[in-house]
Formats: sequence, C-alpha cells, structure tokens
Amino acid sequence: MIEPWPVTRSTLRQVFPIVAPMPMPMAELPTRTWSDGQWDRIKLGYEARGMDEKWNVFVEDQVAFLHRSWTGNGIFEASFSPVGGGGWRISAATVESDPSRYRRSSERYDRVMVELVISAIVLGEPAVDLRAQLVALTTQKSGRTDLPAGLVEHSALGSRSGS
Repeated sequence: MIEPWPVTRSTLRQVFPIVAPMPMPMAELPTRTWSDGQWDRIKLGYEARGMDEKWNVFVEDQVAFLHRSWTGNGIFEASFSPVGGGGWRISAATVESDPSRYRRSSERYDRVMVELVISAIVLGEPAVDLRAQLVALTTQKSGRTDLPAGLVEHSALGSRSGS
C-alpha cells in the first residue's frame, strides 16, 4: 500500500491559529501511549474529504495541530514526546478558550476530544470506550438523557471517510 502524502499547513485550504490558548492540565492529558508505527501514521495527518468530516490534523516537529475543517480554526495542539521503551505520549496540550471558536465543556471533555480525534479520525480506530465517554459527558452537560449516541458523535467528530 502506498502511504498518502503528509497533510501540512500549506496543503490545507485555510488554517488559523488558536487565538486564546489555554494549557490543558497535566492531569487531564490522555495517558495513552501510541506505538512508533501509530506515531508515524499520526505524523501523516488527516485531511477532511467531505462535508460530513469535521477535522483536519497536521504535525509539525512533534506537535499535532487539530483544526476544524470548515473554519480552519485551531482547537487543540498536542505535543508528543517519546516514551522510554518505545512509543509516544502527549506531554503537553493547548485548547482554544475563545467561546466564539470552541465551546468548551470541561477539561475531561477536552481530553476525550483530543484522544478521539487522533484515535478515531487520524488512525481510523473504533475507539468505542472514548465514544462512550464523549456521549456520557455530553449527556451529563446537557442534562438530556434522550440524546442519540450517533447524533452526539457526529456533532463532535463528524464522519470519517474510509482510508
């Protein structure tokens, strides 16, 4: 299989930086360790391929930039560091705090979103547990118990075209 060209800042139609950056607390960073092979795939990024896809991701140096595909607005920046014994982990992250660009729900929600975009969108993993956490956090915030899981997931993540 031929690997796709990497998505870069210059290959995307529009890219706007985070305007009100807020560091994510260390305690709320994803604890997952991605393998070296997964990190190689993450470095290739992901470009939305249709109207139902909501995220573009590109990597510069060891920082993954997660941008909304329609607006080009930066929402998250995740710095990756190598882990002793192999693999990569998010060592620091920043989230957009301007409510006109991103309506933050909670620090836990931000953690789940960062990991979900990388896992489900970039890597194409099912991420069942993360999706369930997203639905639970959204339901908890809204106070509505009748929100269909598919609607919650599509609203936050969009769809991902086949690889």
